[in-house]
Amino acid sequence: MILALIIAILIGGGVYMVMQRGMLRIIIGIALLSHGVNLLILSTGIGAWRTEPLMDRATSGEAADPLPQAFVLTAIVISMASTAVLLAMAALGRDDDTRSSDDPESGFRRYRSFQTMGRGTQRAGVSERDLTRDKKQAENKVGNKAENKEDKKS
Repeated sequence: MILALIIAILIGGGVYMVMQRGMLRIIIGIALLSHGVNLLILSTGIGAWRTEPLMDRATSGEAADPLPQAFVLTAIVISMASTAVLLAMAALGRDDDTRSSDDPESGFRRYRSFQTMGRGTQRAGVSERDLTRDKKQAENKVGNKAENKEDKKS
């Protein structure tokens, strides 16, 4: 009964996190789902009231089924690898879809260098002149919006 409750909580929490908008929450949700499914597969082997599946310690009738244990071990390795790939994609992603498109610093995020590289290192093809031009355009955009709001008020 406790194992079924733990499986339900893990799968329910995983589904809730996957339905969220942020990338990190989706990754955590997928990890919770994989843990819940691993426990579900492991519980089918009925290892609680049987002995280890080693033939020198138990007969074939008393031993737990080793196939679900092998499936879970494989699933753990696959979920770890897929979580690592998803985390790498989230870290190297250019933009987060939770921000507004009217954000004045979107030009800076578009051309920023990777955080793991030095401050002076820039991506190929992006010059300092392009960055200052984008900064001025973003400032003008914000300034124009403020002027339009003042014009509408008067």
